[in-house]
Amino acid sequence: MSRVGRSPILIPTGVVVKIQGSLVSVKGPKGELKLNVPEGINISVKDQSIRVERPVDTKQFRALHGTVRNIIANMITGTSAGYQKVLDISGVGYRAQVQGKKVVFTLGYSHPVEYQLPEGVSAEVDKKQTQITIQGIDKQVMGQVSANIRGLRAPDVYKGKGVRYANEFIKLKVGKAGKK
Repeated sequence: MSRVGRSPILIPTGVVVKIQGSLVSVKGPKGELKLNVPEGINISVKDQSIRVERPVDTKQFRALHGTVRNIIANMITGTSAGYQKVLDISGVGYRAQVQGKKVVFTLGYSHPVEYQLPEGVSAEVDKKQTQITIQGIDKQVMGQVSANIRGLRAPDVYKGKGVRYANEFIKLKVGKAGKK
C-alpha cells in the first residue's frame, strides 16, 4: 500500500469536511474547496481524521491513492491557513503594479504586460514594485498562476534579468570570451 496514501489526514479545528458520494467538500475560515473523487477510491471521516483507501491493488488505483490523499490534505491546509508564493523581479526598469484583479508588468517589452488573476487568487506588490506575493487557498491554482507570471519573462541565463521565484537560484553563464 502507498506510504503517502496510508497516513491519515488530521482535520484542524474550524475546518468542516463533508462527504456526499464522490464529492468531498472542505470548508474553513479562508473559504471552501470541492473535489470529485475518482470512482473506487473510498474516503471515510473518523475522530477528526480522514482516511483514504483503495479497493484493489491495481496499477490505476495505486496511482490514484496517494494523489487523492495529498489533494485532500492540500485542500484542508488551504482552507485553514492558505498558500502564498513570492516572485522576485530583477532588471533595470522591471516592475509590477496591482490594479484591481489584474497585475500590470513592465518587463522590458515595448508595451506593459497585463495578467488577469483568476477567481480566488490575490496579489500584493512591495514598495519597490519588485516583489510580488500571490495568495490563495487552492495550491494547484497558486502554482499555475505563479508559473504563468514567471513565464512572462523567464530569468535570463546571462544577466539574470526577469521574473523568478523568491528561493530560485539562477546559475549565470559566462558570455563571449572576446578577441585575444
